[in-house]
Amino acid sequence: MNYLNRHLEERLRRLVKSFKIVLLTGARQVGKSTLLQHVFPEVKTVVFDPVQDLYGARRDPDQFLETFRTPLVLDEVQYVPELLPALKRRADRSAGTGQYLLTGSQNLAVLRHVSESLAGRVGILRLDGLTPAERMGHAGEPCWLESYLNTPDKFAASIGELPVLEMATSLPRYLWRGQMPGLTDLDDQDVPSYWSSYIQTYVERDIRLMANLADLGQFGRFLRLCGALTGQELIQSQVGRELGVNPKTARSWLDLLTWSYQWLELPAYSGNAIKKVSARPKGHLVDTGLACYLNAIPSPESLLSSPLFGPVFESWGAGWLARQAQRLRLAPAMYHWRTHNGAEVDVVLDYDGRLYPLEFKAASNLSGYDARGILAFRKANARVAPGVIVYGGRIPYRVTQEVVAIPWNAI
Repeated sequence: MNYLNRHLEERLRRLVKSFKIVLLTGARQVGKSTLLQHVFPEVKTVVFDPVQDLYGARRDPDQFLETFRTPLVLDEVQYVPELLPALKRRADRSAGTGQYLLTGSQNLAVLRHVSESLAGRVGILRLDGLTPAERMGHAGEPCWLESYLNTPDKFAASIGELPVLEMATSLPRYLWRGQMPGLTDLDDQDVPSYWSSYIQTYVERDIRLMANLADLGQFGRFLRLCGALTGQELIQSQVGRELGVNPKTARSWLDLLTWSYQWLELPAYSGNAIKKVSARPKGHLVDTGLACYLNAIPSPESLLSSPLFGPVFESWGAGWLARQAQRLRLAPAMYHWRTHNGAEVDVVLDYDGRLYPLEFKAASNLSGYDARGILAFRKANARVAPGVIVYGGRIPYRVTQEVVAIPWNAI
C-alpha cells in the first residue's frame, strides 16, 4: 500500500520542535507507526510487546534509555508504564526537543501515566482513520471548518466557492468499508474479514489487558449493542438492562471503549433558556466500518436501504469534526442538542464565545424542512453562527438565509 499523507504531519513536526517528548495516540491500526516512520524515517523505532520485556525496558528502564541514543520512537508504550518515570528524569536532565516519540493505542494505560509522569514535558496528538481528503491525496490543504469557525458570516456568503473532491467511491461504500488505512487496498469481499479479525484482537488483547473482565464474550455482546446505538442518545440503565449488567458496569465499559479510541461521546448542550432540554449524552462509534460490521450490514447497497444509514453518517460526521479539530490551534468544545419535543442538532461547537450548529444528513437532496433543528437552536440561543448541514449530495448551496449545505467530500 502506498503511503497516504495525513492532516497531522505539519502539527506533528511543530510539536517535535517544541517538546522534549511527543505522544501520538489513537486506535489500533490507524497508522501511528506508519506516520512516524514517514515523517521521521531516520529515527530508530523500538516496538514494545505486552508479554516480552524487550531490552529489559521494564526491568531496568534507566539502563534501557541509556543504551539507545535519541531521537527514538517508542512504539506501544502502554506496555511499559515503568519506562515513563525514567523518561521524565532523562528529559529533565537535557535541553533538546524531539528526544522521544511515543505511540499508544490505549488511552487509559497511556494518558494516565503520561499525565502523572510527564506533565509539562509532552505534546499529545490523536490520530484517527482516513478522511476523504486524506484518502484522495489532499491532506495538506486547508479545511472549510477553520474558515467557518473564524469567519462564519463570510463563509456562509461564499459557500458556492467551496471546492468538492471527486471521490473514487460512493458515500455508502465509503461508510460501509470504514476509514482504517489497512482497508485501502482490500476488495469489498475481504472487508468483513478485516473487521472480524480487528474485533477479535481488540477484545481478546486490548480489553483483556486494560480491564480484568471475567467474561470477554459478554463484552463482545456489549460492543455489538453499541454498534446498534451509534448516533443515539444513551440511557445507561437501558444499556445495562439489555445485557443484564448494572448501570455502573455499563458506564465502565463505555469508558473502556472511549479510552481505546473506539467511542466518541458528546455531552448535551444546555446553556439556553429552554427548560426541557435533554441532558443525555450521545454516543458514536468512531469508525463507520466497525459500526456496519457490528450491525451485520453485508454491503454498501444494504447500508443505503438500512435505517442506520443516517445514524452511521452522523457518527462519521462527529468523528470527522473531531479529526479536523486536531488541526486547529485550539479545538472547540463539542456537544449535541435536543429538546423533549424532538428539536435537535447533531453537533454544536462552542468556539471563541460563539455557537456553531451542524447537522449531518445522508440524503442527496435537502429542503428547508431539514434545517428545522438548526433554526430551533438559533431561536433558543444567543450568539449562534449560521448553521451548516453536511449532506450526501454534490453541490454546496444555501438552504435558508441562516443555513448552508456542504457536500460530505468538500474541503
